[in-house]
Amino acid sequence: MKPFVDRNEELQFLEKEYKRPGASLVILYGRRRVGKTALINEFIKGRHAVYFLATEENELQNRLAFKNIVAEQTGNELLLNVNVDSWDIIFKVWVNAVSAEKKLLVIDEFQYLGNANKAFPSVFQRIWDGMLKDENAMVILCGSLISMMESQTLAYSSPLYGRRSGQIKLKQIPFRHYHEFFPGKTEKELIEYYAVTGGVPKYIELFYDCEDVYTAIENNVVSKSSFLYDEPNFLLQREVSEIGSYFSLIKTIASGNQKLSKISVSLEIKQTGLTKYLKTLISLDILEREVPVTEDNPEKSKKGLYKIKDNFMIFWFKFIFPNQNYIESGHGEMAMKKIRANFLDNHAAYVYEDICIEKMWELNAADTWDFHFDKAGRWWNSNTEIDIVAVDSDGGNIIFGECKYWKNRVGIDVLKELEQKAGQVEWKRQERKNHFILFSVNGFTDELTKLSQDRNDLVLCHSL
Repeated sequence: MKPFVDRNEELQFLEKEYKRPGASLVILYGRRRVGKTALINEFIKGRHAVYFLATEENELQNRLAFKNIVAEQTGNELLLNVNVDSWDIIFKVWVNAVSAEKKLLVIDEFQYLGNANKAFPSVFQRIWDGMLKDENAMVILCGSLISMMESQTLAYSSPLYGRRSGQIKLKQIPFRHYHEFFPGKTEKELIEYYAVTGGVPKYIELFYDCEDVYTAIENNVVSKSSFLYDEPNFLLQREVSEIGSYFSLIKTIASGNQKLSKISVSLEIKQTGLTKYLKTLISLDILEREVPVTEDNPEKSKKGLYKIKDNFMIFWFKFIFPNQNYIESGHGEMAMKKIRANFLDNHAAYVYEDICIEKMWELNAADTWDFHFDKAGRWWNSNTEIDIVAVDSDGGNIIFGECKYWKNRVGIDVLKELEQKAGQVEWKRQERKNHFILFSVNGFTDELTKLSQDRNDLVLCHSL
């Protein structure tokens, strides 16, 4: 049985909405494969709910399917055996059905209804205002095409704007829950799996029964007939129209061109011409714009870098897209050779930094320090990078961290180098109090461990 992992916060929110007196309208959306339907199934388990999955068929076919589901769920044989040309009648049957508990309706892939009939959000708005908003009923509108869901249900221009009682944009599952998917794996193996699958439940499922990460990659990504071989194309073609332009942009960033100026030069496109594409990829949770964590005005900072935040996407664009000629010509083993040679140092090591930043927030909440930082991220200038910098804006404390995904144990030399780099950070230089943290996937030397016992400004973190 596949485990249902995490999502406690989202389930608690849905429970609260269900117990709310009167009507509740919740918008649930997020990228494909992220686990929206699994969350819904967990929530409606044991409840008498009507679940309707909209399709890309025309409005008539969707209305017919919805009518039949409502008729079956409510036991209304009359509705089952008549033709209905109005959504209102079907909703009226549902809302008037006798029920000892709050009525619960889920419309999954809601955006397809709005795609089949541009006026459908207005139709549903009329039904909500005239029929549902004063009932003891809960409606969940769920969708996986982010741009459509936002325009149809959340945007100011949407007829449904202001009707919702809450919304959930479902994100990927954090690394801290990965051991629940793979209870028999070591921490190093979990990091490797996470470096490919991120927190996307569907991808994780495909890796369950594989001996190691390379077997999983070969079977599920490199094979031309595998589920994930063409996944980025599948994801993007539903959200954007100029898929070639987006592919070129992501490939350029994956190859190391993260500054806007470098992206512009690489693609031979003016910087102003890139804005639309970058904003779209950020809204789809594929990209993020990152600035040094000590910047006072991040939005205006000229030090911004564009980073691919989806682990699978960056893996695919680093290792699959550039090697498709090998794969398509029947020589996938050549692609696997390149992956085996570069996966750990050129990919997993960078993902490890993101995992360590996630761990920082856990340590913060666990009172690891006698203060709490309010910002954490990377820091860089023209010649230096620091993996982690966390700042306590009010108290003047700052934490500097390094993350080493090495085969060897980390020693004092790494700490000394970090202390030197910390001196280049200008933030409250005269009044701040410095702290240090080192992360190592393979532990620390005895010398460094002993030193940490004598220094209250140093934390060593081996286990995540």
